[in-house]
Amino acid sequence: MELWYTEKQTKNHGITLKIRKTLYHDKSDFQSLDVIETAQFGRMLVLDGMVMTTDRDEFVYHEMISHVAMNTHPKPREVLVVGGGDGGVVREVLRHPSVTGVVLAEIDGKVIETSKKYFPQIAGKLNDERVDVQVTDGILHIQQNPGKYDVIIVDSTEPVGPAVGLFQKPFYEGVHAALKEDGIMVAQTESPWFNQELIRQVFRDISDTFPIARLYTASIPTYPSGLWSFTIGSKKYDPLAVDTSSLQSMNTRYYRPEIHRSLFDLPQFVLDLLTDRDDSDAV
Repeated sequence: MELWYTEKQTKNHGITLKIRKTLYHDKSDFQSLDVIETAQFGRMLVLDGMVMTTDRDEFVYHEMISHVAMNTHPKPREVLVVGGGDGGVVREVLRHPSVTGVVLAEIDGKVIETSKKYFPQIAGKLNDERVDVQVTDGILHIQQNPGKYDVIIVDSTEPVGPAVGLFQKPFYEGVHAALKEDGIMVAQTESPWFNQELIRQVFRDISDTFPIARLYTASIPTYPSGLWSFTIGSKKYDPLAVDTSSLQSMNTRYYRPEIHRSLFDLPQFVLDLLTDRDDSDAV
């Protein structure tokens, strides 16, 4: 008998994967957690029925949410990761030699524990001496640390449950206050196919909060539609002004300095979302 896992990514669309076995199931105070072994993507972490990361394609998301902002800031030292309990963003941030400290603010400690056990290649840097792992509400942490960080990376789940507040303007205003005078933030901002109104609103809110706002995309096969967006808010540094010839290769698998600027060359239908044009319907 074959076993298959299906994530209903919208009411009309889903992704289905053949699974070999279930490795773990539990419930925390915030969500259900599952680790399943899939035939196509290896181990997969699922939270509340939504795919968070997999062995096979995790590098795309973690590299792309990290290195664009980190390479835009000329010398990032203090970095905050909100969410990201699997440790992948921390791993990528620590590739940058200027970094002296990383705070991981993850609200669900079971995500951290599960990731360390089942995804050591992703979570392996959480024990680095430069990393301060805090099981705490990222919104509260930001409110309590004004002017502290060079870079803030918001590695959130979809905008449901405890992550809803991470997609609202007061949160971005708090992030702005928690950044140094030349700080920069980046957040995952969902699918340009399935979350068009959310992208419009988030880009508008970040543009209202920061003098520089940019959106870029990457291809992540296990995320809804396979096309994913990230939005940057910066107080000073424009990712389009980066001298890519000065950037060093970091042995990454998706991001590389040569594609840095081209990431912001958006398809017209995505660009339309940022200019409030609404002449096409969401899928």
